Amino acid sequence: MSLRGPATRAHWASQVSGPENFPGLKRAQETIARRERRPVTMHGHAVLADGTTTEILLLDLSYEGCGVEIPVELKAGDTILLSVLGRGAIKADVRWYAKGRAGLVFRAEEPDAKQQKPRGNERIALTAEVLMRRLGKSNYSANVFDMSLDGCKVEFIERPRIEEHVLIKFAGLEILDAEVCWVEGFRGGLRFEKPIHPAVFDMLLARLAGKGAR
Repeated sequence: MSLRGPATRAHWASQVSGPENFPGLKRAQETIARRERRPVTMHGHAVLADGTTTEILLLDLSYEGCGVEIPVELKAGDTILLSVLGRGAIKADVRWYAKGRAGLVFRAEEPDAKQQKPRGNERIALTAEVLMRRLGKSNYSANVFDMSLDGCKVEFIERPRIEEHVLIKFAGLEILDAEVCWVEGFRGGLRFEKPIHPAVFDMLLARLAGKGAR
């Protein structure tokens, strides 16, 4: 049975207990997901369309965008350059703006952008805890030992089958669908169905490092 359908997600959500377990299930509607995101606090800068620069504060983060506090009025449809953690300029489109806050959607990386393609296979060593779940099973905590834009190595409590799909959640972000690519004992490799945006990947690593997860 596929894990991708909305019925499966709803069934899983109904069985998860506790306010800290999977609060940000992958959205059926963007407005619902925006309420479910956990807050972050990251300082950065934004370059506006007229070339001026202003400080911003990230308020929440998803795999596709973020919410920010910004002292300059924006308009839906505007494109800005966002810089967080000194990573460089990230193109983002303004989805909405209201009372000093805005929702941004990250632009896809340019196909010919230098040093972006290799990063898909670049594994970053770390030690972090995530939540995982197999269909019809209870959610449990698992350790991640390395990760890249498109996958990670984890330690399972319940050993899955190769090619089985599982759900994995990093703190503060929505759930990712992942396919089991290999299993050795109770460790295995997962391939994310949708690669993490490079900007979100860097921010996620920074948050894990801030918690002493590296």
